[in-house]
Amino acid sequence: MSGESGQPQADPSQAGVDMPHPERAGAVVPGRVVRRVGPLGRRSWIQKVFQQVIDSPRRWVTPLEVVPVAVLAVQRYLLEDEPRNVEPKPPIYCFDVTISDGVYQEKCYLDPSLNSLVYKNILKVGIEVKIFRVSCIYNERRIGQGFLCIDDVLCGELLESVSLETPFRNSAHREVPERPLRGGKSHYLPLWNNEDPYGDIWLNNKQPKEHNFNNTKIISLSHLEMTWSKTKNFPPLLVRILYKSKLRYYGKPNKKIIEPYQTFLEVADSSGTVSVIMWNTLCPEWYKSLHVGLVLLLQNYSVRKSYPFRMQPLPVDRHIKLISTMEICLNIRDFPNIIIIPEKQVKPEWRLPKLNNRFVTRSELDKMPNNSICDVIGVLVFVGRVQRSKKKDSREDFRSYRWIHIADGTSEQPFIVELFSTSQPEIFEHIYPMTYFTCTQLKVVRKDDQVPKLLYLTTTNESHVFMTSHKGQLHNDDAKVKNFIRWVKEKNYSGEGKNTVIGGYYPYPPVPETFWKYSSSRKAESLLTAIREVKVEIEDLQYREQKRIAIQGIITVIKYVPHHSATQSASASETLWDADQPSTSEAARKESQRQEKDGKRHHDDGSGRSQCHSACASSNPVTKKRITQTPSGKQIPVPQPETSSQTKESKPSMPSSFHCRENPSHTFVVRAKKTLSDKWESQLWRDKKFSLIDHLRYSQVHPESIPRKFSSEHRHFLGQQFNSQPAKYVPPEGKVPKLDHFKSARSLGHFELTILGLNHEIAIDVAFLPMYSLQDAQTSQVDTLLTCMNYSCVYPQTSTSSEKTTGSRVLAGDIVKAVSKMDREHVICILDICSLGNNKAEVCLHKIYKPNKTY
Repeated sequence: MSGESGQPQADPSQAGVDMPHPERAGAVVPGRVVRRVGPLGRRSWIQKVFQQVIDSPRRWVTPLEVVPVAVLAVQRYLLEDEPRNVEPKPPIYCFDVTISDGVYQEKCYLDPSLNSLVYKNILKVGIEVKIFRVSCIYNERRIGQGFLCIDDVLCGELLESVSLETPFRNSAHREVPERPLRGGKSHYLPLWNNEDPYGDIWLNNKQPKEHNFNNTKIISLSHLEMTWSKTKNFPPLLVRILYKSKLRYYGKPNKKIIEPYQTFLEVADSSGTVSVIMWNTLCPEWYKSLHVGLVLLLQNYSVRKSYPFRMQPLPVDRHIKLISTMEICLNIRDFPNIIIIPEKQVKPEWRLPKLNNRFVTRSELDKMPNNSICDVIGVLVFVGRVQRSKKKDSREDFRSYRWIHIADGTSEQPFIVELFSTSQPEIFEHIYPMTYFTCTQLKVVRKDDQVPKLLYLTTTNESHVFMTSHKGQLHNDDAKVKNFIRWVKEKNYSGEGKNTVIGGYYPYPPVPETFWKYSSSRKAESLLTAIREVKVEIEDLQYREQKRIAIQGIITVIKYVPHHSATQSASASETLWDADQPSTSEAARKESQRQEKDGKRHHDDGSGRSQCHSACASSNPVTKKRITQTPSGKQIPVPQPETSSQTKESKPSMPSSFHCRENPSHTFVVRAKKTLSDKWESQLWRDKKFSLIDHLRYSQVHPESIPRKFSSEHRHFLGQQFNSQPAKYVPPEGKVPKLDHFKSARSLGHFELTILGLNHEIAIDVAFLPMYSLQDAQTSQVDTLLTCMNYSCVYPQTSTSSEKTTGSRVLAGDIVKAVSKMDREHVICILDICSLGNNKAEVCLHKIYKPNKTY
């Protein structure tokens, strides 16, 4: 970036940037390299290795001594200094890795063959690594020392803490602004997407200043529209910013543009509204200082014919003309002059439009048509983890997004929002439940012909988010905002919301009720994935990338694994697996192996076709049932309350209230018995499991997959766990807790299913995780799973912990029983697959379709 605007200010997100320590750095020789021994007489391993590689005629060495070093930064950039006559080959992005040996820091170039370590989040900040081969690379376009290239590395465990007090061995590595080792004049990009401003080239120091308008002749936008094609020198414009788009990065390896960014501003005066495009180096200089609502005086701009395929957002005032025939361009080559006018200097006679939000309440959302635009305000009650989706026709470019729930008190249902990055990382990476949240320019997505009906909001190119804590104040004259503030005060929200949740697997949006509807929205070549290709699909995923695939097979095993918190509250006689085990999945696996070893078999009805493993061997009294009819006409067997004599005979049983999702008016009581069917295994599986070519095991539920109850005391830790991995190391504050220590938001455990391929050669183990809230009427996966099996679903109502435990296990038994009725049926399973980083994969069953064929 050009230096005419002064010294850049560091971005506040760059926590942990090393500051110079002259007293430690020692003498600096020509080439700006530190030569002295480090503090306390310790010799620097980095300095020794650098000397070895410099002295080597081959320019690479395997270090005589391999010492663990800490990773302080992993930074991404576009490689721009390759010969222009060579066609660029993937990968187009490179990484610089900053390491520390406790004496000095060193910024090293990562050989592109090791990029996959970053893509998989194996090589990340805060871990210990061992480097087994290094080489030296010289930048022939720069005068000075070469730099180290990491050619072979072994990634180790996460360190408890890493010191940031060590200086750089090469003082050039701490220059501001930071420049990549091989990037020519390029800059660093955010680690996981291209939309966010990252690094110290992004300024935020532009302030309003008063302007003397006595000698300034302003032209209106409507007049400019009529005259721009006939002149080259345009008078100044006085406009207000109505919308600001997120950043667009368009860098390519074969282009010589230093900072290839673009953003759109929708501005207006009293005569109309028009698009202003800001290009290249102006974006880092101005983007973070230009906010919606500011008044600008624009001079030295250019005008061009507008791009025909771009959709402009609607004006805030329907009486203002939408000018779509021209665009205003701000480019550094025109030496534009941008002045932010203080609001106190804005005169009423200028008649600049005021901001006008389109707030809607959750109760109003139900009536809004598809693709309509709105603004929302509310309290965050759920904040999902950050995930990534691959951009269309791109191998290395991703979009970051997360799902959130916003409550406003007008409906029992929250706003469900698909929140993509809005080029506001200072907010996107610090979103917590129990904060007031405003989001503008959201688009309605609805499908009323789908079961369940689909209704959610998604961000647009002009969306912006605003957040304040529950102790903050909201100032807005909008009646809906005032009603929301009144509701919050009456609700008396505190920082520890009882029903607030953060992180975990979130299976949204739900797929349609029929496979035909599902297939109509997919490309034919990507509709079904062969079960032998699933492993490749999972291994190709990059960090936090999530996608949905469909496979064919036969469900041969289902096993219920209670959550460890639920197991701890249950008695020993009611649980199948020991609650003291560190991992319920592992405990269940060991139990299954032990039972198979002992040869225990429990057959249903003595047919030998299936077997059930029960919690205990005691028999159950027969449960009385009545038949009720759903609105769709389907008959549902409803368990009836037992008599008092039956209750006395079954002392361990705990009464639990239930209601039927298909007809909430049907409320009844179910008594949980000691004998619960927690596992089913088909005869087909027993016949085929030892002759498989491959058995893919992806049923493990990782801590990151479990939604947690929010704790404001540990908000920063929970936020870090469910955000993306940072590019620079940030020291932890105090003792770091473990994610497993935070209470799960799910009252039900999870299920492990085995799906056998149609050719009986390959099987895959997957997990089924019900939604975090069993009362969520729109997104309940339990209902989705059982509905596709023509089986009724009931939900435990909020009650005591012991009632929740017994209710959960009754529901689990229902699901196991439903699956057992699908023995040997050919099904199509929709799977959500996600890479959690560090070689951990999440494979979750989302939906089962039945083509009504038996094999």
